[in-house]
Amino acid sequence: MTSVSPARAPVGGDPVAWDGPEALPGGELLAALLAGSDPEADPVTHVHRVPTRSSRTAPWPEWVDRALVDRLAERGVHRPFSHQVRAAQLARDGQHVVVATGTASGKSLAYQLPALSRLAEDPRACVLYLAPTKALARDQLASVAALADPSVRPGAYDGDTPGEERDWVRRHARWIVTNPDMLHRGILPAHQRWSSTLRRVAYVVVDECHAYRGVFGSHVGHVLRRLRRICRRYGAEPVFVLASATVADPEVAATRLVGAPVTAVTEDGSPRPGATFALWEPPLTEHTGEHGAPLRRSAASDTAGLLADLVEQGARTLAFVRSRRSAESVAEQARRVLHSRGRSDLVGRVDSYRGGYLPEERRALEGQLSRGELLGVATTNALELGIDIAGLDAVVLAGYPGTLASMWQQAGRAGRAERESLVVFVARDDPLDHYLAHHPDAVFGRPVEATVTDPSNPHVLGPQLCAAAAELPLQADELETFGGAAAQAQVAALVATGDLRARPTGWYWAGRGRPEVDIRGSGAEPVTIIEGSTGRLLGTVDGDAAHATVHTGALYVHRGETFVVDDFHPDDACAQVHPESPEWTTVARDVTDLGIVSVDTTRRLGTVTAHTGVVDVTNQVVAYQRRRAGTGEVLAEFPLDLPARQLRTRAVWLTLDERAVTRAELDGVSLPGSLHAAEHAAIGLLPLMATCDRWDLGGVSTAMHPDTGAATIVVYDGHPGGAGFAERGHAVLRTWLRATRATVASCECESGCPSCVQSPKCGNGNDPLDKAGAVRVLDVVLDELAADEDPGPGGPGLPNTAEEQPAD
Repeated sequence: MTSVSPARAPVGGDPVAWDGPEALPGGELLAALLAGSDPEADPVTHVHRVPTRSSRTAPWPEWVDRALVDRLAERGVHRPFSHQVRAAQLARDGQHVVVATGTASGKSLAYQLPALSRLAEDPRACVLYLAPTKALARDQLASVAALADPSVRPGAYDGDTPGEERDWVRRHARWIVTNPDMLHRGILPAHQRWSSTLRRVAYVVVDECHAYRGVFGSHVGHVLRRLRRICRRYGAEPVFVLASATVADPEVAATRLVGAPVTAVTEDGSPRPGATFALWEPPLTEHTGEHGAPLRRSAASDTAGLLADLVEQGARTLAFVRSRRSAESVAEQARRVLHSRGRSDLVGRVDSYRGGYLPEERRALEGQLSRGELLGVATTNALELGIDIAGLDAVVLAGYPGTLASMWQQAGRAGRAERESLVVFVARDDPLDHYLAHHPDAVFGRPVEATVTDPSNPHVLGPQLCAAAAELPLQADELETFGGAAAQAQVAALVATGDLRARPTGWYWAGRGRPEVDIRGSGAEPVTIIEGSTGRLLGTVDGDAAHATVHTGALYVHRGETFVVDDFHPDDACAQVHPESPEWTTVARDVTDLGIVSVDTTRRLGTVTAHTGVVDVTNQVVAYQRRRAGTGEVLAEFPLDLPARQLRTRAVWLTLDERAVTRAELDGVSLPGSLHAAEHAAIGLLPLMATCDRWDLGGVSTAMHPDTGAATIVVYDGHPGGAGFAERGHAVLRTWLRATRATVASCECESGCPSCVQSPKCGNGNDPLDKAGAVRVLDVVLDELAADEDPGPGGPGLPNTAEEQPAD
């Protein structure tokens, strides 16, 4: 079986040698890790061999600057790959282009060739480069600096750039490295100061564009439309060159992002070394968690052990984890394992990397990793799109990263010349991870997802039109770029609310100052973490996660050090902490209330009805638990007094009438727990169908919802205005719920566990839950879906569209 797969480091990226033993090839490395283990408790559920692929190269185009060709030859790049030449030629011809090929396939050269050649031909031209992470931006800045003529003077313009350097970059740099946030907040609102640059922009590079999805991606799409509009006012029509991991429909996604037709280049000409890809599920233990549910050995523990084993084998390894706290914890556990084995010489070669570090800390870690001084690094997805690390032998994935595209992107960080690499996916105690560990076709037999964005989302479109009008008055002929009829309707609404003022020369921003538009979609500013006794700044956490992670009494981890939060001040966006190393962790408890605002579609399925629409969600963190580290045993619970937070978003929900409840053999006692368990499992499996993460979703279930008058299960997008995830679930309802049912029914636990129906984010402490009842609920829904299918010309599996109708 051939899969989308990891690729080798780009030509010219020589691996850094280290002073220890040479790592084994992937298959032998896996065998070494399993040597001596109990065959009866083998955690490996499946091993997949990723085949090798030979390279396809092409001659240098005649228009490529000869000096650039010479500099590339000095770095070991003697002939470009075929996809690099095709994408470069399209860009050279003035077409917007997206190159969507495997990780480390040399996508950078696809935009460097036309862009640097143009800068060599035209001493006034400039390039704007946008990256989703600072690590990637700085790495590409160094790459361009090594290739470009000195007259290019590349420079970074982001949040880490000191004030005195920003003016220099604006006046002198011809290759400006920045990000969508800085473009939105720092460049476009000050376009008069940037006019000499913006009128000379020849190319705009949008790197790793698949990272722009959901609400954030929808905002970025409008930021790019605003950029095109401003450049056009100054007489420039830049060509957009986008780089993406392998995703479904890259041409459609890139066109939606840029707001103009984009041509896709997808045939990968780079070589690919072989890889051994193992699916690994930690076994059940004798410990029990909430309500006596059996617990698996944690994915973090197994990942730490694998990281230590791989470092001891001399394998340069990245371990991708799901949270900042886990990055710290996995690195520390790996160091302890190495120390216990008498390998103190390796302890200092393991570290963690995550967002929230101070800029100087990030730079130091990136340098150590690039130079090979670090052998093992536990990281969040901050390095998924980060620096170009050549020569890695192995990657460990601690849990599903939310999408197959991200999984392959992370896996692709391993790849060393002709040496086979090793990738290990370690399943968390989670329904989706459990499903993937036992259904390899869902990993290796499926195409990657399409990127989901919705630029017409009124919570995105309205603020972005205000931002555009504040930069330059909006003209009627420009509304087509921002969404046509949707933009026209939104402008009319903004005029009615007084946000925009209509004049014969266009629509003007009517507010004071600049519109406040948070393109990250949360509206909550990052929370600063300060050590109370010293005033030392430790880092930041996302504002939307702060109530659950840095509330008063929470345990906070930074660079292996643990702290306890003394005071959390939401209004001031800061938390004071003191160092402490307790034997417990903390978990927040919350309550959620959901009201249905409007119904968009209704699909009647006999005794079950499926809906989509707009909902209002009120959430409040009301308490937190201290749990014993390692076992999860609840030690104590403490109340919290935090403000409630409001969210208007989009949802998909199912209602079951009394006949459906009777068919599922449920009574008043078992019904709430059965619906609750089905809701948890459905949330856990939706990321398999949509480009989202479990933490992008929320849910509510009730035996009698006041707005529906029936038993109801709701799954909603956790972003203002929605992000398209709930609609995607509705579109693939049967596939989604079949996977959900299979996960719950096949789990070997007796009455429910984190691998099937328990949720790590349940505000009710996973109570009540009825695993067997959830299976019966899902059986009833699936029976109704099967009866509703139309085996017409399109074959089975297609919904009966006659039953899919707008709500009254």
